[in-house]
Amino acid sequence: MKAFLNQLQHDAIIAAIRAAESKTSGEIRVFISRQQVEDPVVAAQAQFEKLGMTQTRHRNGVLIFVAPRARKFAVIGDTAVHQRCGAGFWQALAGEMTGHFQQADFSAGIIHAIHKAGELLAAHFPPQPGDGNELPDEIEGD
Repeated sequence: MKAFLNQLQHDAIIAAIRAAESKTSGEIRVFISRQQVEDPVVAAQAQFEKLGMTQTRHRNGVLIFVAPRARKFAVIGDTAVHQRCGAGFWQALAGEMTGHFQQADFSAGIIHAIHKAGELLAAHFPPQPGDGNELPDEIEGD
């Protein structure tokens, strides 16, 4: 787990989150779990709640959840995001991330997901007057 975290390009990931969020009222978070998860979507949904991501004003948060020990990950969006993109978007994005992860380029996979989620959020949730950064941009973990 520590080796996984050490190989992540934290600054580049945080910069990607900030760049993506600058074009939208949406919020993007990255969470790295040390847990051995069976179902990454269920684990991501639980973490989404714990991180307070359902509390955003427009319900337009996206969580990139990675559990390296279990070799699993998920990308999920809050209700307003999911209504606009549907399951197909998440499945396609997961497939694209898998290609990066299979080459052990985890930072590139996460940054790719941030860019794609950012494009989706910018298209459906443009910046609004008075919108601030509602959630931290740092990589979280347990």
